[in-house]
Amino acid sequence: MKRSEINAALREMEAMIREYRFAIPPFCSFTPEEWKEKGHEYDEIRDNMLGWDITDYGLGKFDEVGFSLITIRNGNLGMRDKYTKTYAEKLLYIKEGQYSPMHFHWSKMEDIINRGGGNVLIRVYNSTEDEELDRESEVHVHVDGREMVVPAGTQVRLTPGESITIYPYLYHDFEVEKGSGPVLLGEVSQCNDDNTDNRFYEKVGRFPAIEEDEPPYRLLCNEYPKAR
Repeated sequence: MKRSEINAALREMEAMIREYRFAIPPFCSFTPEEWKEKGHEYDEIRDNMLGWDITDYGLGKFDEVGFSLITIRNGNLGMRDKYTKTYAEKLLYIKEGQYSPMHFHWSKMEDIINRGGGNVLIRVYNSTEDEELDRESEVHVHVDGREMVVPAGTQVRLTPGESITIYPYLYHDFEVEKGSGPVLLGEVSQCNDDNTDNRFYEKVGRFPAIEEDEPPYRLLCNEYPKAR
């Protein structure tokens, strides 16, 4: 992705956050210049990759496959003695036409919450023992405390305020319902580790390769300089 595309995506998500009056932590507003002056008191942000994140899954088609997000809080499964949080929270922004590919988590349980905007469609499948899509068996889903049984491959529709619980080994993807507008999503989960706990059905990447065509507006969570 070009840096200008990333900057535009960040500003677009900020506008959506302001529209729905979701207050985000102060570190989300730090400029690249301010990050250069931050000391070790901000190591939790660096070590746990809190802050802004843009993913195009390494495919270079952000407007088709990808979305913008902020990791607001998280523990660290690789540094449990230092960071003991067992939970995480994210805020996600996805537009019409964008898609998050089919995947499950081996360990993490999460709630995906429609915080405002349009409607999100989350397709669900069970996993087979060899981690393939189970295209036959019915899926038990939990939507705001209500248990439902749906056919394999059903797209569960979440309107603003609704949420779904995603259990480990439950395959899921998501996209925005056509004509409903962009969506601000919340994620509340167990500790998140994108490096070890994502099983994508088709192989994809994670962070975009960046072409620096203009200065960064915000640093992404994998770009922080070392502490002074």
